[in-house]
Order: sequence, then C-alpha cells, then structure tokens
Amino acid sequence: MSVLLFTLILFGGAVTAGLVGSLTGLGGGVIIIPLLTIVLGIDIHYAIGTALVSVIATSTGSAAAYVREGITNIRLGMLLEIATTAGAVLGAYLAVYLNPNFIAILFGLVLIFSALNSLNKKSEYILEKSDNLAHKLKLDGTFPTKEGKVSYGVKNVTGGFGMMALAGILSALLGIGSGALKVVAMDNIMKVPFKVSTTTSNFMMGVTAMASVVIYLQRGYVKPDLAMPVLIGVLVGAIAGSKILLKANTKKLRLFFALIIFLWQ
Repeated sequence: MSVLLFTLILFGGAVTAGLVGSLTGLGGGVIIIPLLTIVLGIDIHYAIGTALVSVIATSTGSAAAYVREGITNIRLGMLLEIATTAGAVLGAYLAVYLNPNFIAILFGLVLIFSALNSLNKKSEYILEKSDNLAHKLKLDGTFPTKEGKVSYGVKNVTGGFGMMALAGILSALLGIGSGALKVVAMDNIMKVPFKVSTTTSNFMMGVTAMASVVIYLQRGYVKPDLAMPVLIGVLVGAIAGSKILLKANTKKLRLFFALIIFLWQ
C-alpha cells in the first residue's frame, strides 16, 4: 500500500470517527482502533496511542459548540472528571500487566447492556428535582429544546462517580475514551437527559485521554505519521457532528448510539 493511499484511508476513517464520536459521546477510538489494527495492520499499542489522540481531537472539535449552546453541564463534567482522570492514570500503568483481551470482553458486555437499555427507553424521563447531594453540589441545570429551555435534576452522584473511575481505567487500557460508560453513568445512573449526557461526555473525554496519552507518549506509542492525519480528520468530523446533534431527535440519537455499540462488537 502506498503512503498516499494509507494516509487517505486513515484520514477518511478519522473524519467518520470524529462524526460518530461527537454525536454519541463515545469518542473516536471505536472507529480508529479497528481501522488501524484490522484494516491497516498497525500494532495495538500504537493504535491505542493514536486513538487517544483522536479522543482529544473529538473533544476539542465538538465541546466548544456544545458549551456555547448551553447543552453541556460543565459543573457536572468538572466533578466527574476527577474520577475519570484518576482512573486514566491508573489504567495507563495497568496496561502493561493486564490482558487487553479479557478487559475488552468485559467492556463489550457492559456496552451490550447499555445499548439494550438505550433501546428499551421509549421516551426520555426528565428528573424534575435533584437528590440531596446533587442539590448541594448544584449539579442541576437546563438545556435548550424546540419548546424552550428545560430544567432537569441529577441523582446518585456516588454511583456515577464510581462508574466514571472505571471509564477512566478502560479509556487508558483500550484507547477508546470510554464515552459509552460515561454516557451510561450520566443517562442511566444519574438520570441526566441523553443529549446532556453525550455532550458532557464529549467535554470530559479530552481531559481523560490527555491524562493517559502522556504515558503512551513517554513509551513511544504515539507516532506523528499516524497521529497527524487522525488529528485533522477527527477535528473535521467532530465539528460537523456537533452541528448535527443540536437538531437531532433524542430517540433517533439513542438508536444511533445503540447501533454503533452493536456494530463495534
């Protein structure tokens, strides 16, 4: 395969990864890792390092638009980022010792469960009032809809915090951003509206990935010739995806989220 063809395939995959990542909150790694390892035959360690770069680019490309539109819950994201960052650092060190196949199987089971749960939700229930801890931390918020701004509450902060720590560990181990677990934690456990969950996940992913990509960079697993086309392509896709999500129907967004997870299995 020529260098030009290799770069074009990588760039095209990166644009798709950015688009999917910004719409679902999953991060670009769900596309980038299979593309690099299965299609292009790149070693898994280099693939994970490159995928972490794509996650940072996805977050950078879409988070600004979501914050500007008032969908992202910044306060909630900053709180949960403590757990994901700590988990990411731990996961980056554990990556040397743990069998990634075993971790991938466990993670796949969690993803299938979350996808089925998303499909089972016929309509979105908006929590009107936060529980005591969420209220004290001022985690409730509003998000724009066609009918105007809608207020929502948050619950089960400790359960969501624990799931976020696990998401951070898996992000470093598998290089996928673990946006699925972040969305599950906020949507299913903390009862945050789905659009707020996906956009807040995008907001958080860059910091989580940055915490672990530094360690991969030190080990020489981030190659500029792989990272550069991925970085540019993911940014293009993420910016396009952020424009689509603002007008997207929540039910269709859930279906797309579930479909991407099933396809990734």
